[in-house]
Amino acid sequence: MPSGQASDLPDLGPEAYVRWRASEIGALTERLERRLILELVGEVAGRRVLDVGCGDGELAVALARQGAAVTGIDASAAMIGAAETRARRSDADATFRVARAEQLPFPDGQFDIVTAVTILCFVEDAAPVFREIARVLRPGGRLVIGELGRWSTWALGRRLRAWFGSPLWRRGRFRSARELRGLAEQAGLAVVTVRGAIFYPRSRLAARLLGRFDAALGRAFTVGAGFVALSASKPIRPA
Repeated sequence: MPSGQASDLPDLGPEAYVRWRASEIGALTERLERRLILELVGEVAGRRVLDVGCGDGELAVALARQGAAVTGIDASAAMIGAAETRARRSDADATFRVARAEQLPFPDGQFDIVTAVTILCFVEDAAPVFREIARVLRPGGRLVIGELGRWSTWALGRRLRAWFGSPLWRRGRFRSARELRGLAEQAGLAVVTVRGAIFYPRSRLAARLLGRFDAALGRAFTVGAGFVALSASKPIRPA
């Protein structure tokens, strides 16, 4: 569960993504999170997609390979460099630029879909991010956001690491499904679905045993989920 939007965060760069995905628990966890995000995103062929906090471009490239016209932004120049390299190697039609989620450099109503995966973890005030996303979505467009869940063993572990001095997790912010729903609604978006994922603790054995039940649990609960995903639409207002 690495996070984007990390230009000034310690111990969080493209190499952190590589290490995480190379581990057994990281690979399984990423696969479950990505499956949920892609399910909520749905059909993207021919759609204009903005990936906010794109990190090293894995999601952006996956969406581009499904036929979307993808733009990715991240506050980290190193992440954008890694994303551009990934896109070139995959021959994917995706463009990337350095920008912050609080000030998206795009006109109103430019995108059909906006994705944002684990970008709020280190954002104190998330309301401006949701307002900017709502602004650049076209009427009828869709937001899919995934965040580190507040009520989970993963969040507890990160809080303990912060207490023991981790400079990264001292800045961590974890939000509940209810908080994410409220932020989306305050930005004028209509919430469609809220789902959970990653119901096992940070253990390879637990991941192997419980990962197979993750999707079923996520349809029933968000409390206990290490990852919470929300989809919302921008209402079509009459002229």
